Amino acid sequence: MTVTTPDRRTDDRILALVTRASALADVRVEVEANHDDNRWWPQAITDPRLRMLAAGWSTRINYRMVDTYAAVLTQADTLGFDALTDLDDGQARALVAPLGLPEARLSYLHSLADALARWDEDGTDPAAWDAKTFIAAFARDVHGASYKVAQCAALYARGYHCGIIPVDAGMVTKLAPALGFTLPAGPLAHEHMRRLLEHAVARYTGPLHALAADQKVTIPADAAPTWWTHLTLIYLKRLYLNRPPAHLCTRRPTCPALTDCAHTRP
Repeated sequence: MTVTTPDRRTDDRILALVTRASALADVRVEVEANHDDNRWWPQAITDPRLRMLAAGWSTRINYRMVDTYAAVLTQADTLGFDALTDLDDGQARALVAPLGLPEARLSYLHSLADALARWDEDGTDPAAWDAKTFIAAFARDVHGASYKVAQCAALYARGYHCGIIPVDAGMVTKLAPALGFTLPAGPLAHEHMRRLLEHAVARYTGPLHALAADQKVTIPADAAPTWWTHLTLIYLKRLYLNRPPAHLCTRRPTCPALTDCAHTRP
C-alpha cells in the first residue's frame, strides 16, 4: 500500500472537490451559518485553556446535542478554567453529566490542566510551537486527546484562521476515499490527511479566496482560507458522504463530477 503524498495532483483534486462542494446550496448555507462564529467553537470563549478543553469535550456530541453542549461550555466559561479545575468530584460530574461520558470528560479536564502546568513549569509556551509540534505534544501529553482532538485544540486555541485544518474520523473514512487518497493506518491518518489538505490550500490560496468571496463569510485578507475549506469539506461529508444521496456520483475521483452526472442517471 502506497500512502498518498502531497503534490500537484492531490492539490488539484482537493481544489476540484472544494469548488464543486462550495457551489452546493445546502453546503453553502451551513458554511455561512458556522464560519464567523461556530456553534461548536464559539467566539465568546476567549481563554485558550477553555478552548482546548472544549475541543476535547466536543467529542461524541452529535448535532442534536449541540445546544446542550453550548450550555455546558457557557457554564464552564462563567466559572473560568481555574475554578473549574477546583470543583469537587460531585460538582464537576454534575456540570458535565448532560454531555455523557462524565469520567472521560473529567479525566480530559484534569489531564489538560496537568499538561498546561508542566509546560508552564518548564518555561514552555505552547503558543510558540508550530502546528506539528503542538499537535504531537498535545496528543502525547493530554490523556484522551487523539490527533483529532489535538488538531481541534490547536485550531480553537489559536483562532479559526491560524492555518490548521482539523480532520475528523469521517474525513478519514469518507472524504479521503472520495478523493482517491490512501492514508496511514491508525491515528496518524488524521495528521496525514491534515497535511494533504493544508498543502492544497497553500498552493491554491488565491482560487479558494475567490470561491469564498462569493459567500457571506469573513476571512482576513492575509489569512489562507483554511477554516472556510475545513467547513466546506465537513459539511460536504455530513450532507453527502455520510449517507450518500442518489444523485452523488459513485465514481469519485475518476469522474470529476460530484452530483448529477451520467453515472447517477437511471
